[in-house]
Amino acid sequence: MTLPIIALALGDQAGIGPEIALKAAQDPRVAAVCRPVLVGDREALEWHAQSCGIAADIATIDRFAEAGSTGKVEIIDLRQFREIALRPGEIAAQHGQAAVDAAAFAIKGAMDGAVGAVVACPQTELSIHQAGIAFDGYPSFVARCTGTPIDDAFLMLCFDEKKIVHTTLHVGLRRAIDLITHERLVRVMEATDQVLRGLGVARPRIAVSGLNPHASEHSMFGDEEATTIEPAMAAARQAGLDVEGPFGADTMFHKQGYDAFIVMYHDQGHLAAKLLATNRTAGMTIGTPILFSSVAHGSALDIAGQNKASPEAVVEAVQRLAGAAARRAAA
Repeated sequence: MTLPIIALALGDQAGIGPEIALKAAQDPRVAAVCRPVLVGDREALEWHAQSCGIAADIATIDRFAEAGSTGKVEIIDLRQFREIALRPGEIAAQHGQAAVDAAAFAIKGAMDGAVGAVVACPQTELSIHQAGIAFDGYPSFVARCTGTPIDDAFLMLCFDEKKIVHTTLHVGLRRAIDLITHERLVRVMEATDQVLRGLGVARPRIAVSGLNPHASEHSMFGDEEATTIEPAMAAARQAGLDVEGPFGADTMFHKQGYDAFIVMYHDQGHLAAKLLATNRTAGMTIGTPILFSSVAHGSALDIAGQNKASPEAVVEAVQRLAGAAARRAAA
């Protein structure tokens, strides 16, 4: 069987992105499941390899279709730091622009069918904003790149066997509450069920959190559970989905037998993920036509070029998406 091609966008190349991409590309666990192709600037990648003391034989290829042809670490060189120099460890507009451009190039490859999936290394939002680019996280970015309505793209945090899906993400809490509507809840449940099936779960079982403390305890602490969440769950069940809850978000993750947990807002999911899997969590964008994942840790500008960064989140993301990409190709 031909292994799927997975594009690894280098993220903020002034941070640890090139280091962890390079380490992942040389990891036997990655080589066993896919043909990785790095996307970014070759000179930046070589700087990180030399600074970190990582022995790597790097080859430039022109097209994703050439993946695996050289027997080396392969990169599509976007030549991003020829006219403007890379400044490792610093916030800079050119670093933000390069991160976005690498991700967009890889996403286009997925939309064209040239790659089976995309994994993006960490970006630095301040650098992206300095470049004048509107960016509030990868789910909405992937949605825009793929022509998907932004409200139909959601973040699924993945680590070990845990999968946590966010109904809302990078918005203020007051805005998040306004966004938690019947229609949005049904969409996030449907997107979660669909992606789990794509990951090989035949009959997904999904737990749904409440919004209020203790899921409001029969409307003692708010009524959103009764007026919005429970009716949306009833509609999802009528459509054939296996959803249960709403559960209090403080106890939900101890429950066994669920394939994914849906939370209402950012901190309900991120706090659990970052406590349970520090620097090992990958964020998968769901609800769009491509397979896309990013690591859920930062670009760590302070340790760029020091060989201190772990590639585990990238490796886990690649392993997860490679299986899904192979199933898509065989369907």
